[in-house]
Amino acid sequence: MELIYKKLKKYMEQNSVKEMDPEDREFDADKHEAISAVPVPDESLKGKILDTVEKGYTINDKVLRHAKVVVGQ
Repeated sequence: MELIYKKLKKYMEQNSVKEMDPEDREFDADKHEAISAVPVPDESLKGKILDTVEKGYTINDKVLRHAKVVVGQ
């Protein structure tokens, strides 16, 4: 299984498909899909991505699949 995963990942990278890493960034509706909003105690965490439920992908800097994330409210 691991060998197949590595080959698939390498093939995707060769064809300009990249994973998005949205953790600890500002929420951007063009790249992310908010599936939940969680109250946060600190004002600096409001509007930031707290957790990634499903990874997102880009192809040639265009969104292929939006990342499903949890946002601080």
